[in-house]
Amino acid sequence: MALTTVGFDADDTLWHNETVFRLTQQRFAELLADRADASELEARLAATEKRNLSLYGYGVKGFTLSLIETAMELCDGEAPAHVVREILAAGREMLAHPVETLPGVDEALAALADRYRLVLITKGDLFHQERKLAASGLGELFAAVEIVSEKDASTYRRVFERHGTGAGEAAMVGNSMRSDVLPAIEAGAWGAYVPYPLVWAHEAAEAPEHPRYAELASIAEVPAWLEAIRA
Repeated sequence: MALTTVGFDADDTLWHNETVFRLTQQRFAELLADRADASELEARLAATEKRNLSLYGYGVKGFTLSLIETAMELCDGEAPAHVVREILAAGREMLAHPVETLPGVDEALAALADRYRLVLITKGDLFHQERKLAASGLGELFAAVEIVSEKDASTYRRVFERHGTGAGEAAMVGNSMRSDVLPAIEAGAWGAYVPYPLVWAHEAAEAPEHPRYAELASIAEVPAWLEAIRA
């Protein structure tokens, strides 16, 4: 079977990301421990993030604004100045956090770059994602980079038409069932789910029963999976 193009998610597929968010949430819980316990804070923050996604989109900046909004709600609209300062400082630290690629990523991408057109397809803040890609040292392996506001079937059809030979001859690899796998398969592509130990609740979904779906233990298995499809 012809297979020309391979899309890769970025955060928690190529490099660590959710761990940084979790550490900031722990810091947030400690900061407001006198207002609510950790489980209530987590639930309140999750509700605020979900409500704000259509306004702020994905990424650290929207997350930071949701932290401030949650703090304001918990403090009846009068969050102490030091709390806001701490949240803003945490947001800046997240944006400046070093990029650490996941095991096997460099080798797998290098092996694939000569055989397929690689496309980075990720959500989040444009400037931040561009900075992370540059810091990762992986940029030269990608034929194209698409930083999108949402990942749905129409997005994958458009991206794989623009940078390849259509979704039918493309595969998508990522750690999010909801964003990386299900819509890619709906668009007509192959979809590989590579789990990350931590999963943002918004990205969780049930695995599909579909001939174009695969779950891989690590990104190191991607080259062999693609070769099996071609064969």
